[in-house]
Amino acid sequence: MIYRRRNFRFYILLIFVLVSSNILAQTEEQKTLEAKREKLQSEIRDINRLLFAEKKEKGSILDQMDALDQKINVRQQLIRVTNQQSNLLNRQINANIKKISSLRDELKALKDDYAVMIQKSYQNKSQQSRLMFLLSSEGFFQAFKRFQYMKQYTDYRREQGEAIVSKTDDLARLNKDLNEERKVKEVLLAQNRKAKNQLFKEIQSQKELLATIRQNESKYTAAIEKKQKEARKIDQQIEKLIRSAIVAVNKSSGSKVSNTSKFDLTPEATIVAHNFTANKGKLIWPVEKGIKSQGFGVYRDPIYPGIKHESNGVIIATDEGAIARAIFEGEVIAILSVPGGNKGVQIKHGNFISTYYNLSDLYVKKGDRVDIKTKLGKIYTNHTNGQTRLKFYLYEDTSKLNPEEWVYQL
Repeated sequence: MIYRRRNFRFYILLIFVLVSSNILAQTEEQKTLEAKREKLQSEIRDINRLLFAEKKEKGSILDQMDALDQKINVRQQLIRVTNQQSNLLNRQINANIKKISSLRDELKALKDDYAVMIQKSYQNKSQQSRLMFLLSSEGFFQAFKRFQYMKQYTDYRREQGEAIVSKTDDLARLNKDLNEERKVKEVLLAQNRKAKNQLFKEIQSQKELLATIRQNESKYTAAIEKKQKEARKIDQQIEKLIRSAIVAVNKSSGSKVSNTSKFDLTPEATIVAHNFTANKGKLIWPVEKGIKSQGFGVYRDPIYPGIKHESNGVIIATDEGAIARAIFEGEVIAILSVPGGNKGVQIKHGNFISTYYNLSDLYVKKGDRVDIKTKLGKIYTNHTNGQTRLKFYLYEDTSKLNPEEWVYQL
């Protein structure tokens, strides 16, 4: 009887541990997927708000194509994540169906066993029968053993009864969970159908825009060349100002090394540089709110894959009236002013330089010390397309860095 009861307890505990760990793992995975889905949905809302603002005049064909391409990409990610959630729910639903079937079998076996045990108990339930069972013992030790057996049998009956109640509750809970999971799955499927319809419309819009572009290729390629020329002009001035700053800083610190590509750091500047490096991947965004509309590096043109574009920084779309802010403590070493363009600010953080370009108003001047989140200037809003974009660059001495690797979730 003792062995049987221990086996019963061990069996129940094992089932509980296995089911609990499986449910916990699936719950965490579901939470992770839901967080991804919510983030993607938020990104789509931001793209619609920041890149598709309704204005009297339409933005350039390049802007429209870039915005559509970005939204289609995010929409496809959203559909993939929603599919993953739906598949996970399918697995959970199937697992719960199996658990319910198994629980029903276990509950039936428990009830049958309990019924037999109760029937036998009633046949020998009289106090006289129990007393006679004890008194008929051959000695004290046997009487004690029989008393222990009766106690264990009573405990076992109680455990069997509790197990039936517990299994019944588990069965009710699993049935409830199953109904909830089916409802959630239906919601996900409906949202996915809606997302796919939106994706289809966006792809159609992209095709229509593509047809318009190909009717006037010369205008499109001219726009590309103009955009690339403007980007090169900004890049050249940024690098020129960095080299000038290196020479000036090294000269003021009394350095005898005539180096135009590397800062000769003071002990104080070395501490700032080390702190900056320690915050890699954790630096704040250079705007309070926004989305990355253009990443760092070389990428192919969405219309003519043979044409390659290079971005030495990232472009962040934000709200009209938004303010650029310092990502870390440092010193303003230069003010950019591109002929025919807008303004910018360069901040030195040890031997790292962050650059904030496309500002209409400046709130700092060369030589100012700034702290993290210091307001640097108002970001320019293009009233033709309604877009407010900050161009953000990051350098270590004269080496270009990918801001996406340094700024948190950029």
